[in-house]
Amino acid sequence: MLGMETAPPGTYRRSAGSPRGQARREALLAAVADDLAANGLADFSLRRAARAAGTTHKVLLYHFAGAEELLAEAMRRLRARRIDNVLATAPAGSLAERVAAFWPILADDATGLRVIDQAIGLAMYDPNRYGHLAREASDMYRGPLEALCPPSWSAQRRSEVAELIMAAMRGFLLEWRTAGDAHRIDAARQALTRALEREEAADE
Repeated sequence: MLGMETAPPGTYRRSAGSPRGQARREALLAAVADDLAANGLADFSLRRAARAAGTTHKVLLYHFAGAEELLAEAMRRLRARRIDNVLATAPAGSLAERVAAFWPILADDATGLRVIDQAIGLAMYDPNRYGHLAREASDMYRGPLEALCPPSWSAQRRSEVAELIMAAMRGFLLEWRTAGDAHRIDAARQALTRALEREEAADE
């Protein structure tokens, strides 16, 4: 379980949003995000985050409401980094071809972003407290995935296909993290590719 300290009401004031304060907040957030990417969620706390950022937990509480807000902000930063990396791999071509190119980035532990998948597990473990981590992940991925769909599709159709892709990729990641059976995952990925090809062919 994560250590989720929060500031007692009235004890610390949050940054007023001055340029200097915002710059300091961004630097702290970058350091904490890098620590999460390298070391994962286990034993995450304000004190661990403070050590990673070279500061004190009181300084973090000046800029963030508590560990839960800090964690959520850091996860958004890491997720945005992953989305940028994934979209950068998408080749020109069909939706099926572009989605097929995502997997090496999603599955590559060398990127240090396995913590994003851990956050989904945490949301499943305690949805009342951490469910927002999974919901925010869906919100961040949905738009870029819809944008990859053919512009001639309706908004509803793009949304449905984006949900299908997200659900399938999450399933592949769960299988990869727990069983590590590359053969079965490759077979399932090929099935997803065929499904997307059929969806696109329906317009022809």
